[in-house]
Amino acid sequence: MADHTDNNTKAPVLDVQELGIDFGGLTAVNDLNMQVYDGEIVGLIGPNGAGKTTVFNLLTKVYKPTRGKIFFDGKDTAGKSVVDINKAGIARTFQNIRLFGNLSVLDNVKTGFHNVTPYSPITAVLRLPKYYASEREIDEKARELLKIMELDQFADYTASNLPYGAQRRLEIARALATNPKLLLLDEPAAGMNPQETAELMDMIRFVRDHFKIAILLIEHDMKLVMGICERITVLNYGMMLAQGTPEEIQSNPEVIKAYLGD
Repeated sequence: MADHTDNNTKAPVLDVQELGIDFGGLTAVNDLNMQVYDGEIVGLIGPNGAGKTTVFNLLTKVYKPTRGKIFFDGKDTAGKSVVDINKAGIARTFQNIRLFGNLSVLDNVKTGFHNVTPYSPITAVLRLPKYYASEREIDEKARELLKIMELDQFADYTASNLPYGAQRRLEIARALATNPKLLLLDEPAAGMNPQETAELMDMIRFVRDHFKIAILLIEHDMKLVMGICERITVLNYGMMLAQGTPEEIQSNPEVIKAYLGD
């Protein structure tokens, strides 16, 4: 388990300050303040429609904030594109799995590495020696990632033919190929049975420890959230309802009311 007793003395890898976005006259997220520190697993939870995926879209520049600031690794991300943010070190998975279904498992992971290729387009077009050397290196690294994620036996399978849980792992492997400092997981346990969810919990912890990265996850499975998150932010109607440890969140009357509606 990562030690975060010194969080007050170090800068967060992600620092969200008074973040908000309006769609027309509707405020989807308002006045959100949230930090994620190196090596942390942090949960973002809330009822359906609370604005959780909107927050991920703001962090990854799919949406432009109406107000507020997002600092990543100490730098203001204003004006950055989706590609800029990925190259800076934020990777994400999606609620609905977005793999290249007709490509092999191995090639799916390779697409992640191509975000950080060390050769120029002209080198690729002319098939210069550096291109082949880099491609060999990418192939090795992709196979290594598949092994870590226990997918190496499926390397040559077509991605769409993988079992559901394996597809989820493949999407995480592809995100890790971009060499992130922060991994955003959008409902990674969606559609999983209890055994798959338990295995996913172990894998998320392993990914955090092995790759030494921070993880921010959206999840409806409370057993998973309470089991692996060190801190949790609760959203309701686009506003922060509560923040704290799993124990604090579980006993917070406002959170109980939002979830149970009494």
